[in-house]
This record gives sequence, C-alpha cells and structure tokens, in this order.
Amino acid sequence: MHTRRTHRRSRTARIGIGLLAAVGLLVPACSPEGASGTASSASEGAAALAALPRATPAALSPYYGQKLKWRGCGVPGFQCATLRAPLDYAEPSAGDVRLAVARKKATGPGERLGSLLVNPGGPGGSAVDYLQAYAGVGYPADVRARYDMVAVDPRGVARSEPVECLDGREMDTYTQTDLTPDDGKETDALVGAYRTFAEGCGADAPGLLRHVSTVEAARDMDILRAVLGDGKLNFVGASYGTFLGATYAGLFPDRAGRLVLDGAMDPSLPARRLNLEQTAGFETAFQSFAKDCVRRPDCPLGGRSTTPAQVGKNLKAFFDRLDSRPVPTGDADGRRLTESLATTGVIAAMYDESAWEQLRESLTAAMRENDGAGLLVLSDSYYERDADGAYSNLMFANAAVNCLDLPAAFEGPDEVQAALPAFEKASPVFGEGLAWASLNCAYWPVAPAGEPHRIKAAGAKPIVVVGTTRDPATPYRWAKSLAAQLSSARLLTYDGDGHTAYGRGSACIDNTINAYLLRGTPPKDGKRCS
Repeated sequence: MHTRRTHRRSRTARIGIGLLAAVGLLVPACSPEGASGTASSASEGAAALAALPRATPAALSPYYGQKLKWRGCGVPGFQCATLRAPLDYAEPSAGDVRLAVARKKATGPGERLGSLLVNPGGPGGSAVDYLQAYAGVGYPADVRARYDMVAVDPRGVARSEPVECLDGREMDTYTQTDLTPDDGKETDALVGAYRTFAEGCGADAPGLLRHVSTVEAARDMDILRAVLGDGKLNFVGASYGTFLGATYAGLFPDRAGRLVLDGAMDPSLPARRLNLEQTAGFETAFQSFAKDCVRRPDCPLGGRSTTPAQVGKNLKAFFDRLDSRPVPTGDADGRRLTESLATTGVIAAMYDESAWEQLRESLTAAMRENDGAGLLVLSDSYYERDADGAYSNLMFANAAVNCLDLPAAFEGPDEVQAALPAFEKASPVFGEGLAWASLNCAYWPVAPAGEPHRIKAAGAKPIVVVGTTRDPATPYRWAKSLAAQLSSARLLTYDGDGHTAYGRGSACIDNTINAYLLRGTPPKDGKRCS
C-alpha cells in the first residue's frame, strides 16, 4: 500500500463509490485530540497558492488554440479525443504530453449550460472510465440534459501516458508485503519493497515523473476548458478531485464557474499529518461499522453486548493471526490471505456502507471457515486487480502524484517507529499499518515539487464544498478547513457514513447540488443534510 489515495470507484463495483482509497493509504481526517493542533493554525502557517496572470502566455497559445478531433471510442453515446499539453509549463517548447478526453454531449431539452468536467479522485483514478461507467449515465438526467459531460485522464493516469512501475506478479508480491514489521528483518523487507516500487516507476518514465503534479493537471484543465469553448470551468470533483478543483480555482479564480468539491481534502496539511488524520478517519468509519455489526446476528466480531472497542480488538487479533498463518483463498495464482491483504479488504469496505454486509460475510468466511476468498476480492477491488492478475495504473499514478506534491511523511524507519504511538492512538486497529504505509515516498526517485499551502481563490464565484461527517478517507475536518480557506466557499454537510455524498442516496444533498449546477444557486453556508 501507499499513502494518500482518494479514489472513487464506479457504481458497477460492488463496494460502491469508494473515493479516496488507500493506495498505501491516504490522508487523515479528524485528527485525534491533541495530535496536531487546529485546522485554522495549519492553514495560517501555510503559504497561499498564487493566482496565475489572466493573460495566456504567448508560448502556450498553440495549446489553447488547438482543435480536438472527436471520434467514437467504443462506448455508445460517447466521443473521445486527444488533448496536447506542455510537459513542462516552464518550458512549453520542451515537448508535449497527450491526454485522453471523453465526452457525452448534452441530451436536452433545455438550454445547454456548457461542459461539466468530472474527476473521481485518486490521484490515479481514471476520469474517462468514471464518465463512461457512471457519471455520463448515472448523474441526474436534468444535469446530463443541460451539460456536455466531459472527463480527462490527468497526466500519468490510465490513457494519458500512464506511469507504470511493476508487472502483475511483482504487484502481487508488493501488495502482500508485511506492513506491520516485527523485527529488523521484516523492516528491511518493507523498505526493500518500497525501493523496488520506486525504482520501477523511475525506470519507466523518469521525465514524466517530474511533471505529474496537481498544479500541472489543473493547468491542463484550463487548456481543455478553452478548447471546449467554455468561458468558465464547471467541475464536480470527488476526494482527490477536490484538491484538483480547488487548485484550479486558486490558479484561475476568474475562470472558475460552478465547482462542487465533494469529500474535500485540506491542501494546507503536510503529508505526515494528512496520513495521521486519515488514519483517524478510518477508525471513525470502523467504529460506525462496528456499532452496526454487533446489532446483526451474522456479525463475526461480537454480539449485541460487545463494545466497538472490543470489536476492534477482535479484528486486530484476527489480523495478528494472519500475520503468521495466512488462510487459503482458492486464488488461481496461489495467493493466500495475508494480514496486509485482509487489512486492505476491510479498509476498502469502509468507503461505502452498502459494502458492510459483504464485509461481514467475508470476515465470517475467513475467521470461521478458513476461507479468505471474500476479503481477497475486496482487496483486489481496492487495488484494481483483474481476474487475470493485471493491475490498472492506479497505484503507480497515485504514488507519482502524491510523492511529487508533498515532501515525504517520513524519511526512514526510525521516524515511523517514533510516530507509532500517535498512529495507534488514532486507530488501534489500523494505526500501525498505516504508519508504515506512510513511508513509501521516502524512496521516491524524484524530489517533491510542492509544499502544503492554503487556497483562497479570491474573486471566484461561490464554490460548494461538501463534507461527510463519518467519511473514512477525507475526514470531515478537511472539508471545514478547505471551506474556511476558500474566499467564496459554501460548506454543505452530510451527516452520514461513507466516502463523499453526491449521488449516494441523500435527496437533500443531491437536490442542493443539482440546484447549484442547473440554476447557479449555491446553498446557504453551513447547510446540513442527512
């Protein structure tokens, strides 16, 4: 696993729309009491993202003036094209990156409102796949009638010159690496796995790895906006997509149209605090699952009198048994259910409460019947591993973007060891593994280009920031912090479980966002839905 992943799966996946996943795991949520200060103090200590000049530099004119050649792309109703963007915005003549774009034109009736760009998160999630599998057919009919639904895979992702690091068998080995080392030998093995992963990424695309930052991806979106003929960018971003959308607003506040940032991230936090707070977010989500589980007769972790804390201890004891005695899965490639795979499977189910039943069944099979197949399915869905043993590039792009956007959370194992008490306090169940997962960027072959920063986007039209109170991957606290930073933000709160809120069953949330997208009517700041 890696750190700081926010990925939104389509509704075709059984575990639902889990946005921010934990490629090694993501970033924090409500921090444990006393762990790292207040959201406001973090924001005040970070520099502000500066807006770019309004005038388009002459060197970028060929990109802004290009014409897209639309073609069919195998999915009825959708068109695809290739967008050119400069590899390096500081030297636009140094070469291009080619970005995959897809759209589904507005169906009518009603006046066309322009393009609505969507991004599912990650970093590393394919926006094109998301558009074709969900947004282009599953967004409200009124929205699809008035907007051309558009997606672009960010640089380094999926169809847009994807970063590749390891082959399928190498990834199988990597995902089974012990994330709770018990001694120096196991610690060395984990460090070796991170080094191998990083070296693989560096060997594949050493030049591209320096240019997959969120700032560059946001600038690519402005080229796409212009090429599509839109004066302003309308955008719905989930999880990491909120960071991308907020970055766009910060760079181009005068071109920001109707922006919905759902499952918000906080750009003002350093990587270690992000990971610590996300660890607390997964614990919050697990506690909610635990309370639900013990009320049901098929809960393998306890009965009605079992406290959530004891449920956590029971799950941790199961993980500890797997550490020394993995269980069979029936996998064609001979994989057994290890502690790391089981932990990933449980975390995957935290993204959407509709997956809790599947998780109970999978835990029952593994704990009582020595059958780890169900948890392996959940883990594979998280890593986007298919039945043939091939992985998407989600994990590779996730690390590439995260490790470029921020300095590493930890520089070496000693720092992780020192931080373990804080992580284990944040989550007795997941803390140890997520602390060690936060080490991955320490060995990255490219130096980080970004720093924590505030985003104000002064002059932008109202921006809707959405936070879910028990979101595992993007803690609610982050939504409050981002809304406090953005000068025109309206905070919309969903009191519920799971990752993100739009399109997940709350009529209050959906109607509020639809009114904003269709009529430009933002909610009252602080509105709450359930």
